[in-house]
Amino acid sequence: MSAFAQRMVTAVTTKGPVLAKNAVEFSKPRLQTFWYYAKVELVPPTPAEIPKVSEGFSNLIKSARTGAWMQTTVRDGVRNTLVAAEIGFWFFIGEIIGRRSLIGYNV
Repeated sequence: MSAFAQRMVTAVTTKGPVLAKNAVEFSKPRLQTFWYYAKVELVPPTPAEIPKVSEGFSNLIKSARTGAWMQTTVRDGVRNTLVAAEIGFWFFIGEIIGRRSLIGYNV
């Protein structure tokens, strides 16, 4: 057993730095791409963008009242449905993480 442990320690000490170097080289361009998009997409809205949100909601309500939603194409309808489903799924995943259980709250 000690010979096996000795070989494992030798293998880790010789191959470990090479594997770490390869992992860093592999992840550098991907992390740069991630940070590029994260700086743009993950920022909170600026005060100038807040009125645009309320304008978007009012346009949504107006289109629901006038029936403009019936003029959407099937492709846009499917796309909107998938986006709504994704938002719902992330909500439920967040609830499961928050409860730390698949089962409901203890009442």
